[in-house]
Amino acid sequence: MIRPLVIATRNQHKLGEITALLADLDIPLRSCLDFPGCPEVVEDGDTLEANAAKKAAAVCAYTGLPALADDTGLEVDALDGAPGVHSARYAGSECSFAANNDKLLLALSGLSRERRRARFRCVVALALPGKPLQIFAGHLDGHIAAAPRGSAGFGYDPLFEVEGSNATLAELSSAGKNSLSHRARAVAAARPALVLEWGQRA
Repeated sequence: MIRPLVIATRNQHKLGEITALLADLDIPLRSCLDFPGCPEVVEDGDTLEANAAKKAAAVCAYTGLPALADDTGLEVDALDGAPGVHSARYAGSECSFAANNDKLLLALSGLSRERRRARFRCVVALALPGKPLQIFAGHLDGHIAAAPRGSAGFGYDPLFEVEGSNATLAELSSAGKNSLSHRARAVAAARPALVLEWGQRA
């Protein structure tokens, strides 16, 4: 039997994207939802790398299986890289996507498009039992729109205009987003390690 890879998240949006990105590999995928006692990892690291590593290591230790975790941040130049590692909780610990977006728009109110340059950065950590933890990263450049557009995606997607395009990530199809997103690029960077670990089946 092939060992499964546990995607270290309960976030259905992230799980769906990562599952789609790895769909062509012959690796059974599970998530924290398949392990009811799986620990809720507090993302209190100072960097995306620290949070991703902490989640992957904790889930690997609990399940005894390989684990893949990611942490993602939106970095806005005019805000000196904020919200960054605090992106998910920008408007408070129990905030909604809409509250985060509203706070970001308020912070950038009155700024020109050029001053609204930003990037999404995603870090993926791969924890394999008995082996050193591996870190991979990807990023996507763009601008923060003046108002939300699009109904797809999640998080800051309705505000993030992709570099070289007038479309926000929320205006792209799932396939379109997965062809260029920060998470897609980070997972792509991790693919050689996955192929190596699962051998010819991957």
